[in-house]
This record gives sequence, C-alpha cells and structure tokens, in this order.
Amino acid sequence: MIAARACITMEQAQAGAAAPIECEMKIATYNVNSIRKRLPLVLRWLEQHQPDVMCLQETKVQDCDFPLQAIRDLGYHVCMRGMKGYNGVATLSRQAPERVRYGLEEGPDSEDVRILQTVVGGIPIVNTYVPQGYKVGTDKYAFKLQWFERVRRYFEKYLDPEKPALWVGDVNVAPEPVDVYHPDRRVNDVDFHIDARNAYKRALSWGFVDVFRKLHPDRVQYTYWDYFRNAFQNNWGWRIDHILATRPLAERCRAADVDIEPRRAECASDHTVVWADFDLEGIPRA
Repeated sequence: MIAARACITMEQAQAGAAAPIECEMKIATYNVNSIRKRLPLVLRWLEQHQPDVMCLQETKVQDCDFPLQAIRDLGYHVCMRGMKGYNGVATLSRQAPERVRYGLEEGPDSEDVRILQTVVGGIPIVNTYVPQGYKVGTDKYAFKLQWFERVRRYFEKYLDPEKPALWVGDVNVAPEPVDVYHPDRRVNDVDFHIDARNAYKRALSWGFVDVFRKLHPDRVQYTYWDYFRNAFQNNWGWRIDHILATRPLAERCRAADVDIEPRRAECASDHTVVWADFDLEGIPRA
C-alpha cells in the first residue's frame, strides 16, 4: 500500500517510510474488548491493511500496562487513556499527532477513558467509547443520554462542521431498524431504544455524516455480535460501531466497509473492524 502512494518518493517507500497524510487517509475503528487479549488481531490487521489511523475502544488496561512497544515496532505512534478492567481508548497513527486532547472537558468528570481527540495530518479525529447504558430507566441509561448531550457541546466547542473532522468508535447505538436484527424485538434495548437513538442523532446533527450508510444506504451489515446463542453464526448482530465525518470530508469518502474476519478469528472480540478511505488532496486542514 505504501509504495502505491504518490505522496512519497519511491526511495522513501522502499525504506518503509510512512506516507504523510496529504493525499489520502485510511482510518479504522475497533472495539477490542481488551487490548492484551486481542493484541495479535490488532497487529495482524495493522500489518495487512496499514491504516493511517486505527482507533481502539474498551482497551481495559492501565496506561502503564498498555502493550506500547509491539505497536510502535510496526511504525505507529500511540495515544491512549485507560483504566484497569474497564473502558479505555487508544488511537494509533503512522504520523505523529499534532495535538492531543483527553476527555470531554478539563478537570474532574472528564470521561477521559471514553473520549480522545488526536489531530493527525490536520484532521481532528475524535475516538469515543460511549456508555452502554445497562438498562432503560436506570441511572446508567440516563447517564448515556446525557453523554450524547455533552459530546454535542464538545463538538460545538472544539470543532467546526465546515472543516474536516472525524468522530469514530463504539457509540452503542444502532441508528435505524436496518442496523439491528429483529428490530421489533429490540425496542426496549439500551442500544436501540428510541431515546438513545434520538440522543445520538441530535449529536450527529451537529454536522456529522455516517459514511458507511452514505455509501451503502440499504445494506444490512453489523459490527457487533454477542458471544451467546451462536449470534455470529446466525448473524444476529448490531451496527453500533461507526465512522462519522463532517460534510467536507464525507464528500471525499471513497470507500467504507466492515471487515468481519477479525470476528471470525480465534479469541475474537465481540466487535469487528470498521474502516474508511478518504481522498484528502487539496482539502483544507485544521
């Protein structure tokens, strides 16, 4: 992939240099459900597909125990914030980020283990692991709805809908009936309840476009299958992992898809990889 890019010289390509993000960007998102358990899958995907940026969620590891060196050995910079056993986000990029922002806000209650913004090649990339919500009617569900309100304010404060930006990750919402199996039976689930869907859509309406759905308006494709009842084999799944782009960038999306091979693998996460390619030539940057 590197040698084919026009943005670096042949000598640089032969030397294994990472391409500057000037002409194109391949980005992927993957809820790993423990980076230490899923590290071989992550390394394999990076080696095979060489994304410019890969965003991970639910890393479930303290920063001091994150497997940094194995990822750095493949030529990636790592920004992460995690905790023991729960949550955690990490962004891997071939090019060093120009800026990094942890959390929704400064000070306490920042949710910094759920949201991480890196600016790579002039493109702000917001990597999120949105709260799941546990059960409709609980405090955890109310917190999930509030989280979408907070992230909308975050976008208003730090981003511009008329400039390129990406919001990616596990947002724990299947937006439409096509995005979940047996939708008539899922109406009281925290990831498909109408209040969660509307809260997500209000955040989305700030200025983001779902690039997978833009390119595949009617396709049934899931990104998550639980470990029970042979859900993956029966394709009883949910599309809750998303790559969302502001309009100037969404118009440059050349491809977006879901790679189900990581879900087929031994010791798989219950999620799989979502990826997208963008043509960046001539596009203004942050």
